[in-house]
Amino acid sequence: MLATVTLFLAAAVLFVPLFKRLGLGAVLGYLAAGLAIGPGGFGLIGDVESILHASEFGVVLLMFVIGLELQPARLWALRTSVFGTGGLQVLFSTIALGGAALAFGLDPVPALVVGFGLAMSSTALVLQMLGERKELTDRHGRAAFAILLFQDISVIPFLAVIPLLAPHVGGEHGGAGGINGALIALGALALVIVGGRYALRPVLRAVAAVDMPEVFTAMALLLVAGTAVLMESVGLSLSLGAFLAGMLLADSEYRHELQADIEPFKGLLLGLFFMAVGMGTNVGLVASEPLTVLGLVAGLLGIKMTVLFAVGRFTGLKNDPARRLAFAASQGGEFAFVLFGVAATAGVLSPEVQALMVVTVTASMILTPPLYALQSRWGEEPETRPFDEIVVPETPVVLAGFGPFGQIIGRVLRMRGIPYTVLERDWQQVDFVRQFGNPVFYSDATRLEVLRAAHVGKAQLFVVSVAEPEDVSLRIAETVRKHFPNTRVFAVARTRAHAMQLTDLGVHKVIRRAYYSSLVMTREVLLELGDAREKIDDMLARFQRFDERTLAQQQAIHRDPERMRQSAREAAKELEQLFEADRESQEPEREATNAQAPVS
Repeated sequence: MLATVTLFLAAAVLFVPLFKRLGLGAVLGYLAAGLAIGPGGFGLIGDVESILHASEFGVVLLMFVIGLELQPARLWALRTSVFGTGGLQVLFSTIALGGAALAFGLDPVPALVVGFGLAMSSTALVLQMLGERKELTDRHGRAAFAILLFQDISVIPFLAVIPLLAPHVGGEHGGAGGINGALIALGALALVIVGGRYALRPVLRAVAAVDMPEVFTAMALLLVAGTAVLMESVGLSLSLGAFLAGMLLADSEYRHELQADIEPFKGLLLGLFFMAVGMGTNVGLVASEPLTVLGLVAGLLGIKMTVLFAVGRFTGLKNDPARRLAFAASQGGEFAFVLFGVAATAGVLSPEVQALMVVTVTASMILTPPLYALQSRWGEEPETRPFDEIVVPETPVVLAGFGPFGQIIGRVLRMRGIPYTVLERDWQQVDFVRQFGNPVFYSDATRLEVLRAAHVGKAQLFVVSVAEPEDVSLRIAETVRKHFPNTRVFAVARTRAHAMQLTDLGVHKVIRRAYYSSLVMTREVLLELGDAREKIDDMLARFQRFDERTLAQQQAIHRDPERMRQSAREAAKELEQLFEADRESQEPEREATNAQAPVS
């Protein structure tokens, strides 16, 4: 056992960094590592089936973590994309792939099972791949998540229906047994939902009261494993049960602690899952029927890419995100292994067809990361639209950027009855804030003609309320100061260094974005620790004066790294001495107060 674990670790350490360095991603590295040590490679591992079954717990943990991040209210808000985008993908992919299976000679019922099974994408692979690239929150990432979530939901009824299909192909299963299985499955789902809603939180509260982190970690793993075992016992998807359990705890006070405890196990077991998929590749079948396998894989990827691209465009995605969605989710998935296994056991699929479908799905999973990496290097079509034509009267204030920072300024100005003009570069943000009646133009405030159209030269004040990217903020400030010297400029800075750069450009007032909010939080912290309000206010006022003086001194030398480091060290020492002297001056007062206090 220890030798096997060592072999897995060595393969992962060898292949994953190599593939990451080549820009192909960790998922393909794990798949290649599994292929190398499995029966199709050097044959160092033989019992692939048991390893794959054990490693599926990584997918279960992944779905639990996803559920923790998705409150029921948020899921309800996503209902249109989940059931709309996801439903369209599953429907049309099943029809297209099932139709292809019919054309190749399968009977209608097996063709339906093959079509639906191949319509399922790999939740683990897609989420891991997009997560590595930080694309889960992009439009194609959100669409992919909606599709994957609908696929996980749709697996439940289809698994229950498979035994009912068996009599049509000469099997002895189905009938009342299938109906009973469906009822049992629904009962198990109800148990998970009710238990997660009312029983889990008191149990977690009791375990947390023990104040032993390792026990809470064990409870977290028990929660996921228990839910998965319950789902498996009634023939449902393990990962869906874990997802439901996580979602029901998404708004609990233990959400972050559960996620932190599960995360390390999830990463390790997901890596093992991908290695097991690589090991399970039937190289012998590929070698004996290479053209058949190649044709099936190309057909699967081609059909699903076409469907996904069409669905993406139909639901409002531009060409680039629709293409990314098509390449990300065009492979077969881990649920196909389960579906085809259940169908073969029920007699719906022959062992030969099952083996061919499994190797097709595995090969499509292996090919997805390099294909996605390849398409990501294509020229992107910017997801933009023409800038608004700015037709607006002169206003005393012009705002560049209307994120959370700028919106607060705008709300207060509106409350005071002061008119203002907003220039915002993110068209999605423009569409969002316009719903609430805010006067905002989709435009680029770095362009001189835009600033002139907004009458910046006649404005009393120009506010750069966008802090990042810093280069954009600096270009806006530089353009306004150069071409409209009579307009005062206020700007928000992301960091201390950014504030100094803005000051160099002649910005009249610079506010560091997190500076005052951090002072407010510091005040609340000290109040909670028992300090007097007057003492806190005096101390923070002195800190602000000291910090502003230091910032002014460093402004002259901030382009010299060595002098800046020396200045920072001197400032820290000076500040420490300042507060040390303050503590010493207050010590006699405390002693006098204690001496006057009555003895109880």
